[in-house]
Amino acid sequence: MAKRKVTYSLDAHTVSLAEKAAARAGLSTSVWLDRAARREAVRTGTGTRVAVLTDARLDERERAAGEADLHATG
Repeated sequence: MAKRKVTYSLDAHTVSLAEKAAARAGLSTSVWLDRAARREAVRTGTGTRVAVLTDARLDERERAAGEADLHATG
């Protein structure tokens, strides 16, 4: 899949959570954010079938850890 370099502004706490989650998953923050954005696009109904298939292969432990972080921060 083609990559495009973009710039976004994120809350400092969000960046910290993403960096920690990426490290725990053994991924770069960029790859982790790409997957997180894809999951959210699929969840909200804007993803493609390819994204749905990719999302289905994500590690369940990674997903559970992300949900735990989300609930811990309110």
